[in-house]
Order: sequence, then structure tokens, then C-alpha cells
Amino acid sequence: MNALPKVMIVDDDRTTVKLLQTLLEMDGFEVALCPRGGQVMERARVDAPDLVLMDYHLADVKGLEVLVALRADPEFADLPVVMTSGLDVSEECKAAGADEFLIKPFEPGSLGALFTALIDRRAC
Repeated sequence: MNALPKVMIVDDDRTTVKLLQTLLEMDGFEVALCPRGGQVMERARVDAPDLVLMDYHLADVKGLEVLVALRADPEFADLPVVMTSGLDVSEECKAAGADEFLIKPFEPGSLGALFTALIDRRAC
């Protein structure tokens, strides 16, 4: 039996996180939650996500700094990362190594297909 693909949500907005968790679980994903950017590296080692969905603006650290740290670590260098923000910082995020950027509010119904495509691309 194959394990469900796991998405780590890195966001400190509880309402957003709860909605995303519900939608992703309905789409057949396992969800790991990490409300603090400073915990991402440690939590990623423990939870072994297949993809990270991370907010650009976190309370404790910039999501971009976490993204750069992930890309610098050989264990996570090819881990798909989707960045989100209410501001269009897509170029900055992509330049730092994000696989995709979603501006808020985004269409949550399309996340499952996007995440599956990114996870499948990594597996190839």
C-alpha cells in the first residue's frame, strides 16, 4: 500500500492553514503543519514531506530565507516548494529557488493537481 503524498504547510495564519489542511486531505494528501519558519528544517527532517507550501511572510522569519536554506541543504535541494503571498513577489521567490508561486487569494481547488504534478516531476 502506497503512502499518501505529504505536504508540509508553513504558515502562521490558523484560518488559512485549517482550510488548506481540509482541502488537501480531501484531495488525498497527508498534511504536516509547521507554523514557524524557524522550525522548517527540523520538521522537514522528521516529517519527510514530498512538497512544501510556504507563506512568504512568516511571523518569525521571512519565508524566502527558509527557502534559501532548504535549497542549500543537499537533503532538500530538490524538494518541491510552492511559495505564497498576498503581494506579487513571484520573481523574487522563483529566483531564490521556488518551484511555483501562488498569489493570495488563490484557487484552492487547483492545488491538488499542481502539487501532484510537482511531486511526480521530482520522482522522475
